[in-house]
Amino acid sequence: MSGTDALATLLLRAESVLTRLEALLPAPATQSPDWSALAWRWVVNKQRGTGALVAVPKVSTISLGALRDIDEQKQRLVANTEQFLAKLPANNVLMTGSRGCGKSSLVRALLTAYGQQGLRIIEIDKHDLRDVPEIVALVRERPERFILFCDDLSFEAGEAGYTALKSVLDGSVSAVPDNVLIYATSNRRHLMPEYFSDNAATKYVGEEIHPGEAVEEKISLSERFGLWLSFYPFSQDAYLDIVNSWLVHYGLKAAQLDEARQHALNWAVQRGSRSGRVAEQFARDWVGQLGQ
Repeated sequence: MSGTDALATLLLRAESVLTRLEALLPAPATQSPDWSALAWRWVVNKQRGTGALVAVPKVSTISLGALRDIDEQKQRLVANTEQFLAKLPANNVLMTGSRGCGKSSLVRALLTAYGQQGLRIIEIDKHDLRDVPEIVALVRERPERFILFCDDLSFEAGEAGYTALKSVLDGSVSAVPDNVLIYATSNRRHLMPEYFSDNAATKYVGEEIHPGEAVEEKISLSERFGLWLSFYPFSQDAYLDIVNSWLVHYGLKAAQLDEARQHALNWAVQRGSRSGRVAEQFARDWVGQLGQ
């Protein structure tokens, strides 16, 4: 082995040792979050196992008025959020139902509407929910009102985040401050998979002696959310109404909308869904093809 090769091997070994030592050292002092931001993501350093609030540099903006044909869900969520901002009692919210029907967009629209009134959003992945007490400790004394937002929330049996979220929502010794609410979206009403065997309450299910109690445990998490909002697939008329609103948003004139109607319906059939997301995707494609 040449001297150059020996040196390279030595450097690689030294780097490996330093990497392992770094993981054993105490974490550096956490930098204070940028409190001038409107939204943050909770980002976890997988190597150290520590997390931090990282400001979102450019927040996605959408107005409440741009969200069509979900008026009842919008009204109830806005009312709950306004109670929260007014320091009145308000509920944690679980939004469930069809994909692409505006659940996540509603939360983003709240920030657009109420950011100037002190509303802030912290986005957290379901795998990091065990860190919620740490996040709460950071914001407890802040004057702003924080929504912890978890998108596409669902669990498999035995996941650590399931127990952590249950404790935060209801039952933890350490109370969540009144400047924090949890808003979550999910395609599952009960947040966990359900099986035919779950209904066999009078029979043995595997080694489970009391299967009925196991079923109660599965649905208990969703019941800890005080407000449930359900979203459903759009009718054809509602879908076309959303398509037209997006076409106008992208610059088409009213006289050009009729030409797009059948193409929009064909697009929905190909995608197997009539949703707000599909409507926006069609509008982008259609306007792009027209060169506008």
